[in-house]
Amino acid sequence: MDRDFLPVRIAILTVSDTRDASDDRSGDTLAERLVAAGHVLAAREMLRDDRAAIAETLRIWCADPEIDVVISTGGTGLTGRDVTVEAHRDVYEKEIDAFGTVFTIVSMNKIGTSAVQSRATGGVAKGTYLFALPGSPSACRDAWDEILERQLDYRHRPCNFVEILPRLDEHLRRK
Repeated sequence: MDRDFLPVRIAILTVSDTRDASDDRSGDTLAERLVAAGHVLAAREMLRDDRAAIAETLRIWCADPEIDVVISTGGTGLTGRDVTVEAHRDVYEKEIDAFGTVFTIVSMNKIGTSAVQSRATGGVAKGTYLFALPGSPSACRDAWDEILERQLDYRHRPCNFVEILPRLDEHLRRK
């Protein structure tokens, strides 16, 4: 049985203390790839490395019925200013543990053991998927090309994120 492609609405959040919209190569990489795949760029924003502001933006986007997926880039490293992962985890209802593992495997094939320095993560909140990617364009390409493009394609078998999207918040509807 063939399935039709179902576009999802994706928001991109770039987290950086050093870049602005004119040189947001990672955000540009993600935007170009998701649009080329047939998805909708639902929102795009840049924030500084501020845990509370990042978490608040994630919560606002999770509450927006016009956003299905949020992908952030930047702030996943090990330095003191890298707080994106913590902000994501402040919002998650469930973490997608294997996302970080699979991203590490993909990264190992490209950058070897340097992959241990990334803390890419994924989760779900309020029926919205959330993914935190490193701030480099190459890491964004790897995450999109090797994981997200397939998992956000309803036609991908044996399973994908899109087919369970309508059931992510079913626990909230059963009262």
